[in-house]
Amino acid sequence: SVDCSFSRGVCDWKQDVDDDFDWNPADRDRGDGYYMAVPAFVGHKKDMGRLKLLLTDLKPKSSYCLIFSYRLAGERVGKLRVFLANKKTAPAWEQNKGKDERWRTGKIEIFQGPETTNSVTFESERGKGKTGEIGVDNVVLISGLCPED
Repeated sequence: SVDCSFSRGVCDWKQDVDDDFDWNPADRDRGDGYYMAVPAFVGHKKDMGRLKLLLTDLKPKSSYCLIFSYRLAGERVGKLRVFLANKKTAPAWEQNKGKDERWRTGKIEIFQGPETTNSVTFESERGKGKTGEIGVDNVVLISGLCPED
């Protein structure tokens, strides 16, 4: 398993230069490190912010599971999508509102064909809301299929 969390992870994260705003580090409530967040008031409605995880050395013809924590806090805060590099058109995962402000777990299966996925993009789309935030944390990549809950 590869730890891609932001506080102590070993992965290569890049801000997209062609988007509308950056993701920023935010301190965790418990004080142990930070997560990446987009506050609700950043940018204009429909603006996008993309944070890209560069993946190297993934073996062809094998499967991986990307597990991450996410939070959509606030009224009409926007959308969080995850794209796999080789499937640009449709998001592999999408969430547009939280039932509450708690952190939840997202999982995405990554199946490597002969073409390997070389990046994963977390995209935040600004909603109408003025309070709250979209947050991502504890990103981990494990080999094999995603475990059942």
